[in-house]
Amino acid sequence: MQQQTNYSPTSHRRLASVDALRGFDMFWIIGGESLFAPLLSLTGLGAFAWGQAQMQHSTWHGFTLYDLIFPLFIFLSGVTLGLANKTLRGQSPQLRQSAYKKAVKRLLILVGLGVLYNHGWGASVPPDLSEIRYASVLARIGFAWFFAALIVWHCRPIAQYLIFAGILFGYWLLQLGLGDFSISGSINAAVDQCCLPGITYQGKPYDPEGLLSTLPAVANALAGVFAGRWLHLHGDRPGKLLKGLFLAGITLFALGWTWNLIYPVNKDLWTGSFALVTIGCSLLFLGCFYLFADIWKWRWFTTLFAVIGCNAILVYMASSLVNWTYTSKSLFGGIASVFSSADAGNLVIVIGVLTVQWIILHWLYRRKLFVSP
Repeated sequence: MQQQTNYSPTSHRRLASVDALRGFDMFWIIGGESLFAPLLSLTGLGAFAWGQAQMQHSTWHGFTLYDLIFPLFIFLSGVTLGLANKTLRGQSPQLRQSAYKKAVKRLLILVGLGVLYNHGWGASVPPDLSEIRYASVLARIGFAWFFAALIVWHCRPIAQYLIFAGILFGYWLLQLGLGDFSISGSINAAVDQCCLPGITYQGKPYDPEGLLSTLPAVANALAGVFAGRWLHLHGDRPGKLLKGLFLAGITLFALGWTWNLIYPVNKDLWTGSFALVTIGCSLLFLGCFYLFADIWKWRWFTTLFAVIGCNAILVYMASSLVNWTYTSKSLFGGIASVFSSADAGNLVIVIGVLTVQWIILHWLYRRKLFVSP
């Protein structure tokens, strides 16, 4: 069994594929998803119709590629833990305390940024604490990473695999035994109504980033840990590395859809079947990007997305707090007006949004200015 190395707060290993895949993931958040609608109207091609359909979240049960964006980001946060391959077992109290402080600080920052992103501070000054939405995408990323880190730092690899399986199986039994898989009848809704402070997303009976569904998200992060450890262990054997990623990805993807026969794939409830399907997809994407970026070394491809991935949190926050469409119209509105087709003009504006953001992020990238909690 591979041994974990001691924790070092200064050690950090980056892979081009991980940064590029994170950037590819964020590309669809910052405006990439808006490309398909005007392209479909202009061309009528079935490929763009399919892409447009995939850029919508599933209404309830089911799965689209847009549903993958969130769990893929959580998976990649686990990959960085696995690449570091550190443990706190047997370390001094001072070193443990330093690691805990940094982990808690990162968690609190992400929770706070999540509230800011959702504009969830209420409608009054001082804010009404009961009207704040505390649950958020960033909070879930923070909690998933935090608990995965504690597990990695304190448990041996075999125990980590058992915890991963226990989370998914135990969550299934909990959902199956204490509720159903409907919007208001799930155990998730009951827990959020009882224990989640503040308000839920759009006033729903449950919150899609609520308390109980954070559990299987930890499994997504742990799967990333296992993948990162595999990259760490087999970096000098790319053939074996890729074979393992692709085989594991196909297997878990198939297991998730098989489980779907009795346990529906559902993003909002983050069912165990959904976790397996998204982990399988994440492994397949990681394998592809490792091939492109770290083996074939497609520098243009890697840079295109790594520029976004190295400042993923920054660009995610900016997508909520900055009106990029207004900026694009100010810069490229004249060009857009040249076209007689409104769809062509809209396409110019969307490309302008992506271009402006990429140029700013490239400026930060060239100067190695990376914002991370």
